[in-house]
Amino acid sequence: MALQEQLNRFKKQQEKCQSTLSSIASSRAGSVRTPVKPMPAAPARAPVPAVKFSDDTERLKYINGIRKAPVGAQMKRVIDILFETRMGLTPEQINEACYVDMLSNKAVFDSLANNPKVHYDGQRFSYKSKHDVKDKNQLLKLIRSYTEGIAVIDLKDAYPAVMDDLLALKAAGQVWLLSNFDSQEDIAYPNDPKVPIKVDDDLKQLFRSIELPRDMIDIEKDLQKNGMKPSTNTTQRRLAAQIHGISQKPKAKKKKHEISKRTKLTNVHLPELFENLRGS
Repeated sequence: MALQEQLNRFKKQQEKCQSTLSSIASSRAGSVRTPVKPMPAAPARAPVPAVKFSDDTERLKYINGIRKAPVGAQMKRVIDILFETRMGLTPEQINEACYVDMLSNKAVFDSLANNPKVHYDGQRFSYKSKHDVKDKNQLLKLIRSYTEGIAVIDLKDAYPAVMDDLLALKAAGQVWLLSNFDSQEDIAYPNDPKVPIKVDDDLKQLFRSIELPRDMIDIEKDLQKNGMKPSTNTTQRRLAAQIHGISQKPKAKKKKHEISKRTKLTNVHLPELFENLRGS
């Protein structure tokens, strides 16, 4: 009897649970479901290349080599940058341009601040030429202030187009460019248009008809008579030559070798060189 009662009780519990589940299912079916939108997929990103330290090794070595170079070498790099740009640059801008870290190298900073080719105003460094001229008009005015001439080498660093302007002034007849025999350098002389000189043909002929003495001693005597000091002393030079046994005879000229039929010819493509062989 007890077993039968337990079975009946279990069946009632099963029926109760079944009815509960049916009611829950029916209530869910009657409710309206809100559709859930799917999340948009994230856009695909390009893979970021991994940083390789070896890619920058050469550049870092190059910069390190510059900053460990002697002070003079670093100064030259900075002066070259200032010369090319002709601009006032801060130490930070100089570092970006040529990798010379002046703020970390006091010797380079102080040497450039006191360099005659560099102007430092307390903030920026700039190139300082020997003559402060910026264009052709200022260049002509400078040359006219040097009546005895000014060396062209002192003008070359004035500004980038200074040599073109100098040649233009020469072509216009406003300046003369002559070579100095002592230093073999070009000298710029002003050609003042206010004092044009016209020499008569008779005076030119008279000047050319004057015959100079053939002996240098006579020339030196004539110069001294006219109050001019000769740049040579032929008497003293000849006396020294006699003491040391140096001959004053002129050197014999070497005989010019003429082309003969036995000469090995290499310029056969220039027949005009061998006209003298045709008759022989």
